[in-house]
Formats: sequence, C-alpha cells, structure tokens
Amino acid sequence: MSARPLLTRTALAAATLLALSQVAMAQDAAPQQGEKKTTNLQTVVVTGTRSFDRTESTSLAPIDVLTPKDLEGTGAPNLATALRTLLPSFNFPQPSVTDATDAIQPAQLRGLAPDHTLVLINGKRQHPTAIVNVNGSLGRGSSPVDINAIPVNAIDHVEVLRDGAAAQYGSDAIAGVINIILKGGAEHGSASLTRGQYDGGDGDTWQGGADGGFKLGDKGWIHLSANATHQDPTNRAGPDPRYPADPTYNTVTFHYGLPLTRSKQAAINAQYDLTPNAQLYAFTLFNKRNVKAGGFFRSLSQYASNGSGAVDVYPSGYLPIENSAIRDDSEVLGVRGKVADWNYDLSANTGGNHWKLNTTDTYNYSLGADSPTGFYIGTLTNRQDAFNGDFSRDFEIGGLQSPLTVAWGLEYRHEKFTIKEGDGASYAGAGAQVFPGYQPGDAGTHGRNSRAVYLDLESDLTYKFSAGLAARYEHYSDFGSTTSAKASGRYAFNDTVALRGTVSNGFRAPSLQQEYYSSTAINFVNQGGGVLVPYTIRTFPVTDPAAQALGAQNLKPEKSRNYSLGLVLTPSNGLYTTLDLYQIDIDHRIILSGNLVGDAVQNYLTSVGIPFVSGGRFFTNAVDTRTRGVDLVSTYPIELQSSSLKLTGGINYNKTTIRNIAPNPPQLGLAGLTLPIIDRAEEGRITKGTPKTKAFVAGDWSVNNWTFHGQVTRYGEWTTFGTVPSGDQTFGSAYLLDLSAGYNWNDWTFSVGGNNVTNEYPDKNQPRTSAFNVILPYPNSSPYGFSGAYYYATVAYHW
Repeated sequence: MSARPLLTRTALAAATLLALSQVAMAQDAAPQQGEKKTTNLQTVVVTGTRSFDRTESTSLAPIDVLTPKDLEGTGAPNLATALRTLLPSFNFPQPSVTDATDAIQPAQLRGLAPDHTLVLINGKRQHPTAIVNVNGSLGRGSSPVDINAIPVNAIDHVEVLRDGAAAQYGSDAIAGVINIILKGGAEHGSASLTRGQYDGGDGDTWQGGADGGFKLGDKGWIHLSANATHQDPTNRAGPDPRYPADPTYNTVTFHYGLPLTRSKQAAINAQYDLTPNAQLYAFTLFNKRNVKAGGFFRSLSQYASNGSGAVDVYPSGYLPIENSAIRDDSEVLGVRGKVADWNYDLSANTGGNHWKLNTTDTYNYSLGADSPTGFYIGTLTNRQDAFNGDFSRDFEIGGLQSPLTVAWGLEYRHEKFTIKEGDGASYAGAGAQVFPGYQPGDAGTHGRNSRAVYLDLESDLTYKFSAGLAARYEHYSDFGSTTSAKASGRYAFNDTVALRGTVSNGFRAPSLQQEYYSSTAINFVNQGGGVLVPYTIRTFPVTDPAAQALGAQNLKPEKSRNYSLGLVLTPSNGLYTTLDLYQIDIDHRIILSGNLVGDAVQNYLTSVGIPFVSGGRFFTNAVDTRTRGVDLVSTYPIELQSSSLKLTGGINYNKTTIRNIAPNPPQLGLAGLTLPIIDRAEEGRITKGTPKTKAFVAGDWSVNNWTFHGQVTRYGEWTTFGTVPSGDQTFGSAYLLDLSAGYNWNDWTFSVGGNNVTNEYPDKNQPRTSAFNVILPYPNSSPYGFSGAYYYATVAYHW
C-alpha cells in the first residue's frame, strides 16, 4: 500500500475519532427529549431549503457558510482563490497561454466540470460567461459563471451547498450550488487597501475597496460597494532553447504565469418597505476587467523565409498579445411579502457577459507587407433574462412535530448568445497569428427560452426525523422537457449526533455556447513528452454539415443521479463535524471532442470550402461518468483564559471514472478513416486531472488586540495524459503553508501575511530534454498555480 492513501485514511480516521470522543464527553450534558433543541451553529441558511429556520447544522444536505472574516483571512486577491483555500472540494487552477481562459479562469467543485456548479446571487441565478474554454486546460468545453466578477468586499457571506439541487434550482446544479449573499443595511461599512507581491519580485498587486450603507428614509436602506484591482503579471517561463541561430536563443521569450489584470467592480443592494407586508428590493453588480496575456512566441526562423514581410517588422521574433476586455452586469428587481398567509417573492432578473478581443504585436502572413500588427478579433456576448414567482406557506398538520412548509414557484428564462465578427484583416487568408478573427460565417445570434414549475415540501415529521421532497419540471424550446426530483432526510439520534442523506436526479442543459460556438484558432496540441505541434483548428457548431460529416450530432441534456449520506456531530463543547459520502453519476456528459487532425481531415475540409484549416472539433455527448467521494469538515472553537482559539480542518477524497464512452459516430467525410471523438488527453482531464485528495488544517488565535492565522494545505497528486501512455506524467503531492498576523486598533486593522510561504511549486514538466518543457516548465493544471509565494499587507477601517 502506498504512503499517500495511508496518510489520507489515517487523517480521516483520526479526525473521526476526535469527533466521536468529543461526542462521548458531551452525552451527559445532552438535553432530554421534550426540551427545545439547540445547536452550536445558529446561522440560518437559505440555500437548499425553502424553510426559514434551517441552520448549517440542521440542514438536510451538506452546506458550508463562509463569512467575510473567513474570506478576508485568506489574503486572496479574488473570490475563487479564497474559496480554493477554504473549501477542500474546490479546485481553481490558473492556467496560462490558453487564450480566453487566461482572462476568465474556471473553477471546479468535486472535480466535475465548472458548469456543473450553479451560482446564485442573493438566491437568484447568475449568468454564465460568454467565453468558451476550448484549449487544453481543466474545464475545457465549459462556459461557467465568472465568480471573480463579484467584488469580495460586497459579500456578506457565501453558502456552498455540496449536493445536487436541480430539483430545486434547475439546470447546472449537479456538483452543488454557490449562493453569494450581498451585504445590506445602513449601519456598517468598511474601507481597505492591500499591497501584494509574489516571491519572484513580480505580480505586484494593488487592491482598494470600500462599502457602506445609507438609510432611505425610515423604511429602507441602500448598501454600496466598490473595488479596484491592479495585478502585474508573473512570469515563470524558461529560456527558449530553439533555433540557435536566432537572436533570441536561450533568452526568455514567452510569458507563462498570471496575466496583467486591471479590474473595477461595484455592487448595489437596496431594500424598501412599501407596506408592513410588502418589501421592494433590488441589487445590481458591475464588473469591468482588462486582461493582457501572451500567446506562443513566434521565432524568427519560423517566418524569416515565408516572404510575408514580417521579418522587416519583427527582426528578432515576436510575442503576440491577446487583450481581453470583459464586462459583466447583473440587475434584479423584486417585491416580496406576505398575503393570506402565503410568503411571496416576485422578481425580474437580467444579466450578461461581454468579451471583446483585440490582439497586438502580431501579424497576418497572408496579407504580406500590408498586414497590420494589431487586429480586432471579435466579440462574444451572453445575455440571460429571468422572471420568477416563488411562494411558500407553513401548514399545521396534526401529528407533525413542526409545520409542513409547502413551496412552489414558476420561472421563465430567456438566453441569448452572440458572436460578432472581427475586422477583415483578422481572418483574411490563414488569419492573424495567435488568434484568427471570427469570420462572417461564425457571426450570429442564437436564443432559446425555458419554462419551469417546481414543488417543494419540508417538515420535521417527528422530534428526531426531518424530511423534504422536491420536484421540478422544465421545458426548453430547443430540446424539450425534463423532470427532476429529490428526497432528503435527517435523523437526529440526539442533539449531538445526526444522520442525513439525499437522493436526487438532475440535468444540465447544453449551453448555447456549446451548441453554436464557432471559431478558427491556432492550437498547439500536446503530443506527449513535451512535444507541442501547432494546428489551425476549427471549432464547429454541431449543426454545421461539415461537422456532421466528421461525426457531430445534435446535443442532448446531461442526466445526473446524486446520492449522499452524512454524519453530523454537534456536541455541546462547540465542536462541529460533518462527514459526507457522495456519488454522482452523469450520463451523456458533454465534452469538446479531441482535435481531429491529419491529412484526411484537412483534405476533406478543403474540399468543402474551408481552406487553411488542418483540423476540426465539436461538442458531443461522449461519456458517462461516476464520481465518488467523501467530505470531512470540522470546526472547534476553544475559549482560553485570556484568548480564544478556533481550529478548522477539512479533507476531500474525490475519484471520477468513465463508465461508458459513446460509440464513435459515422464520420462520412473521412473516407473510411475513423478518428476517436474523445482522446486520451480529455480522458485524463476527466479522471486524473485533479488531485484525488485535498486536506487542510487551520488555526486562528485571538489574544488582546492581536490575531494570528495559520493554515497547512495538502494537495494530492494528479496526472496529465499525452496522446500515448509514454507521454503521461504524474505530479507529486505538495504542502502549502499560509501565515498572517493582524492588529486591531480602535476601528482600524493592520495585517500582514503570506500564502504559500514555503514557496512550493509543482513538479516540472518532463522530459527536460523537450524544448517546450523548458520554456513552459510547470503544468497548467496545477491546483495551486505556479507563481510561488505571495506576500501582502492590508490596512482596513470598519465602522
């Protein structure tokens, strides 16, 4: 038996034994049946329930509640990095040289696709990004919500439901739900300024923000938040050993690390009492981000003899730059209240993401000496409008311990995805280097609508047993109807030990991006062993006849089945521990196919009027997967004689397997040649691309005006797959140490800290004899990035 699984099992056993020993010590103090139940965690949660009195510990499904203190304590410059630190089942790699993915970096929950997690703001569905992650990074093929578009200083708390919830919320809620609750009220506010830098002396970061509330007469309030960030790039690229005759030989020619990022964010949250039983509410979010990221360096020897005239403009080679301009907005207006004993919430929600790409320091060889060095590549936009009516009421039913909560609701949602073409020079001939422009054939607007109705029942059936049932019916205009259901239960053996479980089925509708995205891009395909080969790849919409000749078929929704069983321990000494086992089966999982390349593909595409393209790909319902895992989370506050100590810890074990690969569809355009739709690299990303284990232990010590924080996080090993097994590489586990100290003086707080203070990096790409493994030394899939230690100082004022 290897040491790593043994370490994981030992840690799980030790934590469980500690929890059980505390439970045994608390038995004598447990209240007798008939007394009012109390819990140590009294935070009322609103995610995964329609009841108004569920707390984190009495929830029927596993849920985490993260406070502003938790988020700020991580020292993270954005929300996704903070969640990566605080949640053992959350994965946030930060890839580089991946086109648009550099600008909006996707995150994962429980190792599933980024778009398997539903994101809510104040309980309302947040729109996904317009960008499609099409390169070889985790989340390939997805268009998830950009959670870094939400200013951290606007957040009151975050509720993370680690359970399938499609029966309650609809599409996407397969891995779980992240519900971000905004700050409100007129009483409090804060202002802060942070300065940070990475160990390499780069990545300088400045972040400033403020929030505060104001009264609207004596019946309402408005709370405003604003935040601005400037982050210089980090660069961990190695020297370029290609082309000894070039002037750039053995110098650093690439950019490989975090991109240059400038962002401005704002949030408004407001509430006004129209009558004693009716309340008007509204909130809006705005995000503007400009990201500057590099592509692959073009060496002089690659174009010196092509007669394009590029050598006169770039006599030593050039590094093309992709300039992403991103804009997000979300607006919600609603009224809620109570009439005839029914609670109601009527709302209208609109929001969208806008991505515009310009490239600089590049060239279009097809235009010769007339080529510009900068191009407008095009724009992607995604818009989502929703109208919701939610109703709930408690009914007193004889024989039940508590009232039966009956909730039902209606939803109408309209989605629209648009591709706007680039300037003519960007796609002329073979197109601009690094990213050819979107062509007139790519451009278009595509929309659909969906209608849904749901019913949710929940009650404490007895003093010890609570249960819930939910069902949801949805109809989509593009693929038809689906029905989801969920059953939940919780049995409290006493006020210290409880068992909970859920069974549900769900779905995820194919996104409009997956159905209609179309582009041509230059991709460097990893052949394994550090061999990267450039191909001009066309991403086809599944309705394109050329794609159908290569094997594309109409997409259908993914279907999921979720099972969970958990143990909840809440002894009276303050310890709170949960142990949850889960299984998630997904059928017809949508992936982006492998890059179908070769002479047969290129000849076929040329024959149907698509020249200068060496390969194609498309979205497909290719695989059925099974994800099994366990989450162990524990907190233990300790009051000392003149100080207080809070211990927290968590472990996640997660394993995904492929249960079935769909038969290869007919590929009529390949004249008898068969190319697999899913390649080894994608199989590896699904099954081995994230660590099976992640664990952390943290402590917060408060003494007088001082606070000290420390956390050790262990990331398990993971593997990347090449096109052949000899190109596979397994990256070893790593321990990261975060430390910080703060001093409170009146309403001021001064803090300094460091994340990954031991300056851990992932193993380097192998073999080192490969030029690209020297140039790009670290794996893009690293779950903790590859920029090294980050140090910061913050001054904050609270009122």
